[in-house]
Parts: sequence; C-alpha cells; structure tokens
Amino acid sequence: MLPDLVLIGLGIAIFPLSVTAFVVVLSADRGTWKGLAFILSWVACFVAVLAAVLITTGGKPPAPKSPPSTATIAVKLAIGTGLVVYGWYRYRGGGRTTRQERPSGADDAPAGGEAADAGRSPEPEEPSGRMSARLDRISGWTAAGLAPLLQPWGLVAAGAATVVGADLSRTSSYLALVAYAVLATSSLLAMELYAVFAPDTSRERLGQLRTWFQTHQNQALVGVSLVVGLFLMGKSIYELTS
Repeated sequence: MLPDLVLIGLGIAIFPLSVTAFVVVLSADRGTWKGLAFILSWVACFVAVLAAVLITTGGKPPAPKSPPSTATIAVKLAIGTGLVVYGWYRYRGGGRTTRQERPSGADDAPAGGEAADAGRSPEPEEPSGRMSARLDRISGWTAAGLAPLLQPWGLVAAGAATVVGADLSRTSSYLALVAYAVLATSSLLAMELYAVFAPDTSRERLGQLRTWFQTHQNQALVGVSLVVGLFLMGKSIYELTS
C-alpha cells in the first residue's frame, strides 16, 4: 500500500493546476492568510475522504480474492485507465495547440504583414490567464472554497481506493496514511512557509514557479497522468490475474 500512496501523494503534490492556483493565491493581497485558508480547507477535505473510506471499511482491509477486494482493484484499474486516456488526450491536444500557435509560414510573411495584423481582432485571453486574474482578487473565504474544487480528484479517488487496504490494527498503516497526507500537501505547506519566513525572496521565486507551471502546464499534466495511470493499470492487472 505504501508505494502506491507515495506515488499518488507525489502526483497530488505537484499537480500543476492546484500548484499554480495556490501560487496566485499567495501573491494576492494578504496572500499568506488566504494561503492558510486554502491549505486548511484542502486538508479538511482530504482528511474527510480518508475518514469516509476508513469508516466504510471499519479499518479492516477486504480479504484477498473476495468480491470487495476484486471490486477495489477494478476501481483502481478504471481510474488508472481514465488517467492514461486523459494524459493522452492532453498530449494530443497540446501538440495541436503548439503547432497552431505560430503558422509555418509566419517567418516568410511579407513586409506588409504588420499592417494586416493591425486590423485583426485581438487574440482571446487564455483560460489560465483569466483564472489568474480572478484569483488575484479573491477573499479568504473564496480561497477556502476553491481548495476542494482544485484538488485533483482523479488522483484523490485513486488514493481513496488504495486506502481501502489499510489495516488500522497495525501501526505501519497509520504511519502510511500520515505520510500520504503530508506528502500530498507538502508543496502547499512548503510554499506557505516560504512566503511567511522569506516574503521578499519568495515573491520573486514563486512568481518564477508560477510562470514555469503556466508555460509547461500541459507537459506536467501529461507526465503526472501517464505515470500514475500506467502504474495503477499495471499493478491492478497484475493483481487481477495473479
């Protein structure tokens, strides 16, 4: 269970959409307080999911090869397949967007191209840019409300399906759950502490991180989705066939 939770927790921690949104929250006015509200809401939602799973199972994993155990593995296989499909979709879409950003003949445009461009309507603002502009003006309560919405629910669901195998009669299971929760929240905690103890330096560094994630958002989404998805698919197929 622990290797699965470590990989899933790491995927949640570096998920680009939530990380980018949190950096924007920190850069807003009174950003450290809004960031704290975001983290508290994030952790509360995350722990609620884990608690719901453990209450349902009673803290005892299903017996191997039993219908509940097989159903849990099938759920993880479905989630893994969904992540792979999503990653492939983002990869294909990202490739087309990159090719369309600059026409192949743009470098050979005639000298009058600038005048032609002047009559064109401006390009629509990117969705990520619109989101950033809105997040710059949010309140603390809004930041807290956004946290559950921005959690990567596909990965959270994969973690919940894995937690079904937790045996609370063993100390190792408690440690694994704590490590999973801390790892999944580690990036947010690190940025919050950085902003609190080094506000001047963090403003510049976090701005660079925000720019990097916005520039490489599609690649990061593809990488996280494919790595976690293929891992879940491979392990689930092995468990179902062994």
